[in-house]
Amino acid sequence: MIKKLKVICIIPARGGSKGIKNKNLKKICGKPLIAYPILAAIKSKVCDKILVSTDKKEIANTSKKYGADVPFMRKKALAGDRVTTEKTLQNALQQAEAFYKSKFDICVFLTCTNIFRQARWVKEAVNILKKNKTIDSAFSVHSFYKHVWHKKNKKFSKVSSWMKNYTSRQTGQKLFREDTGLASATRSKFWRKGKRIGKIVKFIINEDPFTGIDIHTKKDLFIAEMAMRYCKKNRLIDH
Repeated sequence: MIKKLKVICIIPARGGSKGIKNKNLKKICGKPLIAYPILAAIKSKVCDKILVSTDKKEIANTSKKYGADVPFMRKKALAGDRVTTEKTLQNALQQAEAFYKSKFDICVFLTCTNIFRQARWVKEAVNILKKNKTIDSAFSVHSFYKHVWHKKNKKFSKVSSWMKNYTSRQTGQKLFREDTGLASATRSKFWRKGKRIGKIVKFIINEDPFTGIDIHTKKDLFIAEMAMRYCKKNRLIDH
């Protein structure tokens, strides 16, 4: 008998945002940011549990309204600016497994600040892991062509040797921007070790410019509002 893999989706949403006060409750096209990952997870139909990790009661109540579980509040020690996403996910998984008295096999990570996701990406990420035991993580990436520089030993240089020569965008090699907050699925053993993704990965590639919108400032909110209106008008979002 084939074991049914248990899937949990964890959405971090702390209350103390410096850039925008109560950011995760700000509305885009009439819905709070926290609603977008919850609704995508529900629409994907691959998550056995959808859990929001928050330290703010208002976020907890809003999350429940849209269909997520908030069985416990995040501790203040894990809600600061310097607490890593990895630590947050590790702790939330540990608490969830203790609360539900069940071990999960696959963990889905979604954020409130990246709202231009497709629910089908969440479904695809989970199904990749279900169908192929050799894959540790599957997540969304944005494909683009640019020459990228970094600073090493006080000197600036291009990050890859192929960037020595310029080519057209159509024929040039591609780079892939990791967007795990849009859609990411990882085997639980990595989260238990405090790692967001594993070593053997599979990309879910998109070229949608809207996926680059990450909401942290008032300008980002304005851009996201305009972009989401366009997406809804043209039916570009599947949830």
